[in-house]
Amino acid sequence: MLPKEVILTAFDGGKPERIPVTLFGGGMWSIKNWGATFESLSRDAEKMTQMLLDSSEKLQCDIVYVGSGYNNFHAAALGGKIKFLERGAPDLEDALISTEEDIAKLSIDDIDKNEVINTVKEALRSTKEKIGDKYLVTMTVWGPFTLGARFLGEEPMMKATFKKPALVEKILDLTTNLLIHLYEPLVDDGTLEVLSVADPTASGDLISKRQFERFALPYLKKLTDWAKSKNIYTLLHICGDTTDRLELFPLTGASCISLDHKTDIAKAKEVLYGKICFAGNVAPVEVLLQGSVDTVESTCKRIIETAGTDGAFALMPGCDIPPTVPYENIKKFIEVSREWKL
Repeated sequence: MLPKEVILTAFDGGKPERIPVTLFGGGMWSIKNWGATFESLSRDAEKMTQMLLDSSEKLQCDIVYVGSGYNNFHAAALGGKIKFLERGAPDLEDALISTEEDIAKLSIDDIDKNEVINTVKEALRSTKEKIGDKYLVTMTVWGPFTLGARFLGEEPMMKATFKKPALVEKILDLTTNLLIHLYEPLVDDGTLEVLSVADPTASGDLISKRQFERFALPYLKKLTDWAKSKNIYTLLHICGDTTDRLELFPLTGASCISLDHKTDIAKAKEVLYGKICFAGNVAPVEVLLQGSVDTVESTCKRIIETAGTDGAFALMPGCDIPPTVPYENIKKFIEVSREWKL
């Protein structure tokens, strides 16, 4: 089976010939190790494509993530200011919204005019054309709640879930519609087969199960319902310890839920198997960055033995990896899965 077939079999709830394996995002690592910066690639689709091709050949992950680290541009396109960093993904400097009236002033059509977003889309189409038969090629975005927090600001967003819930819901309507608008032409022309959505501000460490159910879940489902109407898969990652809300994840409509390293993977298998493909959850810092090759191997094997031998599972880090993770550790992480026959 080709890497794309392996991962899609798991997304469909099946048991592929080996354990599917992929990083989540990986933009910070790939760009640094290719010898480039986010800023240098941001307006050069040809170089971005070459970076992705070279990195995919080196990493051998089942999924190739285009635009990883450029997620803040989806808010910046509507009027925000981006700050490029010496190392790491670009920041959004200021919030764009403070009142409901501010929302009415924004136009999601502006996302079509953003030069960096158009560079990412061009690189996506080029990468898909070159390696899309072998690898599952996707484009990453923030989920609706996280993107909404970029518009309002993270701390004001947390407070608003208690004090101004109507404002939060209007922002989430905006961000969900923006994501659909962004993805639609790429889905309609056959470029995308899977949406890659990271919703870290919907983290189990930031909002309660009750807040997640009210403010994150309905808008994730709106996005995945749209994707399903187009016969498209969705890979969803949520940070933090989400053990207390595992039973809610199938309700998101995602094809696969990627779990943070803080989440109990044995409990995840108990709750999720047979309902949704799940992925995880090798610690990106403690194991992949700071651990030895032997530690990586033993950790990966333990997680697979606990959660992955029956299919509908993919081995992934518990979040995106730091840019300084040793390649030898990533190589071992990939090798364990590729050699594990089901």
